[in-house]
Amino acid sequence: MTRILSAPLAPLIMPRRRFLTGAAAFSLLGVTAARADLTITLSGGDFKPMPIAIADFAGDQQGAQVAGVITNNLIRSGIFAPLEKSKHPEKPSFDAAPNFGAWQAAGVQALVTGRVSREGGRIKAEFRLWDVGTGQQAVGQQYMTDPAAWRRVGHMISDAVYSKVTGEKGFFDTRIVFVSESGPKDKRIKRLAIMDQDGANYRVLSTGDSLALTPRFSPSSQEVAYMSFANGAEPRVYIVDLQGGKREAVGNFPGMSFSPRFSPDGNGIIMSLQQGSNANIYFMDLNSQQMRRLTNTAAIDTSPSFSPDGKRIVFESDRGGGQQIYLMDAGGGGQQRISFGDGRYGTPVWSPKGDYIAFTKQKSGSFAIGIMKPDGSGERILTEGFHNEGPTWAPNGRYLMYFSEQGAGPKMMMVDVSGRVKVPVPTPGFASDPAWSPLLSET
Repeated sequence: MTRILSAPLAPLIMPRRRFLTGAAAFSLLGVTAARADLTITLSGGDFKPMPIAIADFAGDQQGAQVAGVITNNLIRSGIFAPLEKSKHPEKPSFDAAPNFGAWQAAGVQALVTGRVSREGGRIKAEFRLWDVGTGQQAVGQQYMTDPAAWRRVGHMISDAVYSKVTGEKGFFDTRIVFVSESGPKDKRIKRLAIMDQDGANYRVLSTGDSLALTPRFSPSSQEVAYMSFANGAEPRVYIVDLQGGKREAVGNFPGMSFSPRFSPDGNGIIMSLQQGSNANIYFMDLNSQQMRRLTNTAAIDTSPSFSPDGKRIVFESDRGGGQQIYLMDAGGGGQQRISFGDGRYGTPVWSPKGDYIAFTKQKSGSFAIGIMKPDGSGERILTEGFHNEGPTWAPNGRYLMYFSEQGAGPKMMMVDVSGRVKVPVPTPGFASDPAWSPLLSET
């Protein structure tokens, strides 16, 4: 992974004046109440995206490309409404104050300006987020990196803008690992693949000689756990190092191992092991290679997912006669059912914020992606269709990605926790089983 050096950018000296007054004013300058109000209304039906402008960055020829990445990211979030470039009242200088009156007349509340230049074979990218209402710089940052990482700089700037406005972590400087599918439906080749969250920098991680399924990111390293049917043997869980390419099996068990997921600290794997006609959930410490059995039933217990604090585990089981969602302590105690609606519930996954559990629900031939609180209350369906499955959380806990059957094969979609934002995720072909990485700057 390319290292990017960043540092705060000193604000320009600005005159003490305001350009908007009264109720229409919107301040980005650390007004906690304003950010709190915005966060509260993000899921509301009357929410209107924030008018913002992203000017082409000055300097290097990649300036317009970086600005384009930022614009596309902010549009896809559903929180911002970037002004069309043809309606920009000026091309602002990076080293001088914008014409705030002109931008106010254009109807925007915030403005992003920037510059990209070359220094000793590296690129230097700088940006400022301006509060049009106060005429002041809300945030500024500069980055130094290899020219090949220019898109990632655009993602990091997008995260900085998103965080300043919403008060939440961003989600743009991330990657998606998934199953890339090709070939006819009855002979589909399924390869492990990875790309940026916006579909760029796609590359294949496996040859397709063996079937790859259910990839999951480590929260603390550039590793992915997944299930593979390798060389005609029993399906097994593997871990692949994304930087070095090394792949190794997790344990050597009789029968099938499947549904892997890392513990919150990245030091363990929780998964299901087949035992005759049933399956139970086990935890393996990756350092000691010691196994601990967590469930012991004659049912199929699978799809385990830790809470962010590592104290509880959500999983699916048919122990009650139908596929439902259950909770237990990290040691296996206190097992209880939390889903009680009509239909079958599966693929539960805990939000990084700990406030929701996402799931797939099947009823009357329809598949839905929904969320509920950890105690099972507040169930809400976000999207429904012919075949929607496999939710995965963005690291800020506000967005979900999933795959949906569309035409001849599955494609990936993104939805927010309100169900208001629903956008396609571009992939070269058919795609399923997505898993969202943590922010790259945190791994």
